[in-house]
Amino acid sequence: MSTLKTGFVSFFITAMTLSASAQKTTPIYLDVTQPIEERVENALSLMTTEEKVALCHAQSKFSSKGAARLGIPEVWTSDGPHGIREEVYWDEWSGAQWTNDSCTAFPALTCLAATFNPELSLLYGKSIGEEARYRNKTMLLGPGVNIYRTPLNGRNFEYMGEDPYLASCMVVPYVQGVQANGVAACVKHFALNNQEKWRGHINVNVSDRALYEIYLPAFKAAVQEGQAWSIMGSYNQFRGEHCCHNDLLLNKILKKDWEFDGLVISDWGGVHNTDQAVNNGLDIEMGTYTNGLTTSGHFPYSDYYLADPFLKGIKDGKYEMAVLDDKARRILRLIFRTTMSANRPFGRFVSPEHSEAARKIACEGIVLLKNNEEFFPIPVGKYKKIAVIGENASRSMVIGGGSSSLKVAYEVSPLQGLKDKYGDKHITYSLGYASGPSLYGREEPSKLDADSLMAAAIEVAKDADIVLYIGGLNKNHFQDCEGGDRKFLDLPFGQDKLIDELLKVNKNTAVVLLSGNAVAMPWVDKVPAIMQGWYLGAEAGNALADVISGDVNPSGKLPFSFPKKLEDNGAHFFGELSYPGDSIDQYYKEDILVGYRWFDTKKIEPLFPFGYGLSYTSFTWSEPEVDRNEVKADGTLKVWFTLTNTGKIDGAETAQFYVSKPKSEVARAAKELKAFKKVFLKAGESRLVTLEVPVSSFAYYNESKSSWIVEPGNYTFLLGNSSRDIKGKLTVNVE
Repeated sequence: MSTLKTGFVSFFITAMTLSASAQKTTPIYLDVTQPIEERVENALSLMTTEEKVALCHAQSKFSSKGAARLGIPEVWTSDGPHGIREEVYWDEWSGAQWTNDSCTAFPALTCLAATFNPELSLLYGKSIGEEARYRNKTMLLGPGVNIYRTPLNGRNFEYMGEDPYLASCMVVPYVQGVQANGVAACVKHFALNNQEKWRGHINVNVSDRALYEIYLPAFKAAVQEGQAWSIMGSYNQFRGEHCCHNDLLLNKILKKDWEFDGLVISDWGGVHNTDQAVNNGLDIEMGTYTNGLTTSGHFPYSDYYLADPFLKGIKDGKYEMAVLDDKARRILRLIFRTTMSANRPFGRFVSPEHSEAARKIACEGIVLLKNNEEFFPIPVGKYKKIAVIGENASRSMVIGGGSSSLKVAYEVSPLQGLKDKYGDKHITYSLGYASGPSLYGREEPSKLDADSLMAAAIEVAKDADIVLYIGGLNKNHFQDCEGGDRKFLDLPFGQDKLIDELLKVNKNTAVVLLSGNAVAMPWVDKVPAIMQGWYLGAEAGNALADVISGDVNPSGKLPFSFPKKLEDNGAHFFGELSYPGDSIDQYYKEDILVGYRWFDTKKIEPLFPFGYGLSYTSFTWSEPEVDRNEVKADGTLKVWFTLTNTGKIDGAETAQFYVSKPKSEVARAAKELKAFKKVFLKAGESRLVTLEVPVSSFAYYNESKSSWIVEPGNYTFLLGNSSRDIKGKLTVNVE
């Protein structure tokens, strides 16, 4: 028998060696105070081949096996990046109807990116990690960092925008916050999963330079700086191989070049071939089609590519034992970092602190796009009759969207938040338009009459002092939703016509958009004010009311560009072969010119530029200065300037530092974001702001040499509060 020893906990494990005649048992002590790698090797040495293979594939919809004989627990995963998904039945997608699995809904990751505040990303990760830990999850399936390439991508709302540097800065603290709770962050979808249409098979063709400069940096930062413990492969193909078992992405880049020591898990149903799954870097296979259970019925879990076929291949000598051991080692390492960690905290669920975090993130992410004649803020008591019109004012925005759909403890709608802020008697609501029910995988129109809804809304607007139109997209199929892309850039459900009709009867009509994507705005010059609200989670209504009333000064910045029309976007400029492809192949013809890189380089005026966002106060900038005008390629550049809040209320401004190489040996974007800092200032306050930028970040990826090159010569540095609003410039020579 084992005994408890002073200063550590010991586990009694019986190691069994099977023979034809007898079973021999040997007592083994696994000391949790020992280094993880020693524990991993110890456990690995005790496992049978069958037990190792069993680690590598699902046993239910959201779990994979441990090794019960050795006391090694299962791996339990959970969607998603915005809240902890409800429990589902063992072998079904439907909810299990538990009464204690209603979570806190946090804002979508587009909103988090719009804060331009890494401190809030850490708070987000810490908070959602606590909820995952309380629910005893091993792995949180998020965050997502796929680059915003087209505004039609149905899943953009789950990601962190169009700029690889911004996404890199925001993903690292999120990962660290989650993993501080003993829960693995699973960064997804690796890689090039930039659309939902044909996502299961479309073969993406992209240059090495665009791959390394645009689509991989956030993943690399999550691995090397965030120390992420797991990565999820994507559904699509890259250069003829599915990304869940892609030799270049998983073996050569992720595990060799980046020295990733965590595990790779497949997206659900993303595995297609045993040989490739075994040899091309996948560790755990999830979601391959099954309508049976673990060991019986049709298509059981034991039929997975990394189940019985893998085991048979090992026994037949087709696959090397070293490959199996590497997979098992990575899975064990994750288990010892999480469930079997001696220092794992307890977590907490739907706490007041989580509500406060959700509200703070939502407030800082809201972007004020237009504010003529200071329409906003609207102080309490200024107007007696406020008309609120639009389905999104009352519709739940936490359900739908695919795997990120949530069962929540509560949700404050925009309508309720405004009523709480201004009082019921001052708010009149009309639906205005209606979408259909939230159905995954199909679209169903509303049964309500659109003309009647519009007529009723117009009557309400006529009698109001001001109108707050709250519309946008929702999480239905063909909107912001997994499994299908949007069909067009315009607002759906007749909203553009509705806004025009409202303006005819009340010119004091402001538009508040809730969406995870850019939309066309044919009415942009007619309305006095526009606010981009995103999907704001459980505290949506309170956050919007805080900003609209002026209790909170908006400070969000757009994490992606809004085009005036779809053809202005780089992915769409080159026609269907660039997006969405011909159903077999797709070519990223805009190459490195994604988002503002495209707009600024091609001199195309966006509707609203990357990094843009207004405030209720005003700021002035001094000319930037630099510590020296010549720097070495391995050096660090220090730039400073004075920022002053010249308005009458407290506020925050985000300084954005862009780099340009006017004369380059290769094609370059007109500018690239290389640093940013969010600065909070009291009314009338001035502050010296310093940015430190490594010169190595000026490098481009040289395809012929497969390496990063910092060109010598003059660089122009541009300091501004968006990619189009530059407050100061300076030139520095790189030796």
